[in-house]
Amino acid sequence: MNVLIADDHLLFRDGLRRLLAQFDADMTFFEASTYDEVRALCDGTRPFDLILLDLGMPGWTGFSALGDIHANLPKALLVVVSGSEKRSDLLAALENGAAGYIPKSSSAKVLLGALQLVLAGGIYLPEQAIRGADRVEQTHGGYGGHGSGEAVDDNAGMANANGDQLTPRQRDVLARLRDGKSNKQIAHELGLTEGTVKVHVTAILRHLGVRNRTQAALTAQQSL
Repeated sequence: MNVLIADDHLLFRDGLRRLLAQFDADMTFFEASTYDEVRALCDGTRPFDLILLDLGMPGWTGFSALGDIHANLPKALLVVVSGSEKRSDLLAALENGAAGYIPKSSSAKVLLGALQLVLAGGIYLPEQAIRGADRVEQTHGGYGGHGSGEAVDDNAGMANANGDQLTPRQRDVLARLRDGKSNKQIAHELGLTEGTVKVHVTAILRHLGVRNRTQAALTAQQSL
């Protein structure tokens, strides 16, 4: 398995590489410390299986950079490992092809569990975004994008690596997308905020590999 670790801190790259080596001894590691290096490595000539990258490295031009990587390497699993826990950053990452978003405040156990989920075909959302308010949204700047500081549904739960990769709450949202309901209507029916519903809708679209709500609704007709 070819793995790219992109972070501008050598110590973090080294620690992540050592941790992943325990996870899978057959991993071959590549490293980058700037987005110029990431772009050079992700030009489509090398088949990466997993890409772990930080936001805001030197050369960062915004979330479209993630979209470019995903376009060049559509089969690679792209996971953001970032110091930002801002919900708008999470949403922007998912919208631009990320299969997961892991805050750097996560423990090694959480990080490995998240990667197991992503490698099994799931979408990892950090517990901070699912269960509580955006700490960093309220206190620090993120890396761009859009979002709100509202708390996220505490009944959301997380997808698991066994079978269905949508959480029960995401399935509730998907069922209502199938019925053509708006985020506002879904929020009212499920007792959520519209910001929370948007997080779930974004994750659902990413997981189903579709671009819009209509395509998700059509897929839901077959899966629910």
